[in-house]
This record gives sequence, structure tokens and C-alpha cells, in this order.
Amino acid sequence: MARIFDVIEYPNEMANEIVHRFPETGIGDFRIGSQLIVRESQWAVFFRDGNALDVFKAGRHTISTANVPLLIDLIGKAFNDRTPFPAEVYFVARKEFASMKWGTSNPILVRNPGMGLGAVLMQGYGTYSFQVKDPQQFVTQVVGTRGAYGTNEIEDRLRDMLLSKVQDVLTEAAIKNAADVMGAMNEEIGAAVRAKAQDDFEALGLTLKTFYIGNMRPSSKTAQELRDMGVLDPATYAQLQAADAMREAASNPSGGAGLTAGIGAGMGIGNLMQQATSGMAQQQQGAAGGGAAKVWPDVMTPGEAASYMKVTEEDVMAAIKDKSLKAKKVGNAYRISKAVIDEYLAS
Repeated sequence: MARIFDVIEYPNEMANEIVHRFPETGIGDFRIGSQLIVRESQWAVFFRDGNALDVFKAGRHTISTANVPLLIDLIGKAFNDRTPFPAEVYFVARKEFASMKWGTSNPILVRNPGMGLGAVLMQGYGTYSFQVKDPQQFVTQVVGTRGAYGTNEIEDRLRDMLLSKVQDVLTEAAIKNAADVMGAMNEEIGAAVRAKAQDDFEALGLTLKTFYIGNMRPSSKTAQELRDMGVLDPATYAQLQAADAMREAASNPSGGAGLTAGIGAGMGIGNLMQQATSGMAQQQQGAAGGGAAKVWPDVMTPGEAASYMKVTEEDVMAAIKDKSLKAKKVGNAYRISKAVIDEYLAS
């Protein structure tokens, strides 16, 4: 029996499929009067001769091509049994694709001037959802002639777009907020990322419906990673070296000799600590709006000495016990002269 017309439909829920082409391969030779059935959850983009001619919404549509029944069978013989008027239909899902995941496979470096180490590595993860906004634009710019196109084929591209916006927003937020504060700004950062990414999504024929941050926090190894990356300023780097050396000295049975040996070739702890304390004092003064620097007492407790030297109180006690730092024991407490501390730092 001769083929008179076709029924074109795709009765599929399209759970993770964004676009499905009919036919999946080759070219279609749909006849005049063919019926196109589009469901509520779909659009249908009709192509003829390689051009997108129309977008059909839900319902039954009668399509028109240059393929006249019976006559086209005769004409086709002159084209090696191929239709001279090719046509295709692309079914596009209208649903919202939700619970898409994003995350920072590598921490994002964010400059945090005047706060903490001056830079921080942020890690985060969450979910987002998107929807096709312009089916014709999405098919022509993204899908091409593929028979099927799913979320797995575009998720890497969308995630890269979102992470670039996350970095932009974090950089802007870090100008006014410390890293620990940014970790509590999930809603504000998420809204800003969604706003920034919208134009990039629309350029693909999509719309970003939601963007949620499940967790955003500084990397647990921020100081070490920043030091390894070489992004710490000299004063902060010197402070970290000095603190490491103090910790080594506390666990080194050779006492004071281990303290100096742990600093590194050609540099003494005095120079390092002076650099560190000088840098931190300038930061504190700047943060206070140019106010006077803190006045330290002539005699200090171990806690005050630790704050003055920018090390931990445990580091100070270790230096006292190995007798490299002179202190006076009064009852069960120690007291250290500021002059002794200055001499110790300069030695």
C-alpha cells in the first residue's frame, strides 16, 4: 500500500533528555498532510532544507513540505531514492531540569586583603536547575544534528560557566568580608551568581532557574596550600616560618640550637619575627583607621608575650623551658621582661 502521510510524535517523558531528533539518523521525507503531535511537556522545532522554519507548541499540527505523496516516489528515483526536500523535527523538553550538581574540584583562590593571610582558598558545592527558554536557538547553537542530546552532554559546560561566576562573586565579596563571614553568606552569594550567569545561559537558549549553595567554606589546609602556591606576602610567610621553627624547637631535645636551625639557611628568627610583627602592626594600625599602635607593658605574661611575638603561648612556654628565653617564675606563673623579649628576637 502506498504511503500517504506520516504521524510524527515522541511519546517519551524525556527524564534526562533535552532534545530528541526525528528521525534520529538520516533525513526525513515527511509528506504533505503529515500529522505532528506535540505533548504539553514538549516543543517541536521543524526544519526543512536545513533551515529552522517554525516552533510548534502542544497540540496536533498538519505540516507542509514539498514532498507530495506518490509524486515524490517518482521524483525520488532521480535522487537515488532520497527525497529532494529533506525535513526533520526536533522535540525539545519544556521541563525544568532540577538537582543538577556543581562543586569546586579545585579550591578557588580569593584575595582577602587586610584580613588574615591576605588570601584564602574557598571550597563549595550545591545544586542548580535550568530550563530551555528558546528551543530553536538551543537546537541550532548547541545540539546541531545529533539524534539525541541529554543533560550529561552539557553539564560540564554549565558547571564551568557557574564556577567562573562563583569566583567573580567571591572576589567581590572578599573586598568587604572576611573568609569566615563569606561562609555564612550562602543565600547572598547564590543570588549574585544566578544573576551574573543568566546572560551566559540565555546565549545558549537556556534560563538558569535556581542556584543553591550547599556549603561554602575556606579550605581546611588554606595556610599550607597558599604557602605552596607562593601567594603569601613576605611578612606573612616569615611569620609562618617563625611559628614553624618555634614548634620544631619545642619538640627538639637540642633546645635552643634547634630553634635557630629550623628557620632556614641564612636567616635568624629575629629578622623573621621583626618582619612579621612589623607587617602585622601596620595592618592593625591601618584597620584602626590610622590610630596609635598598641603599647606593650614592660613586664608581660606568657600570653601577652605570645601576642607580642605573634606566636602561640605554647611556643613561648617551650622557649622558656628550654631556657632559650629568660623568664622569672613568680609562684606558679612566669613573667618576661619586654627588653628580654626584644633582645631574644634580635639575637
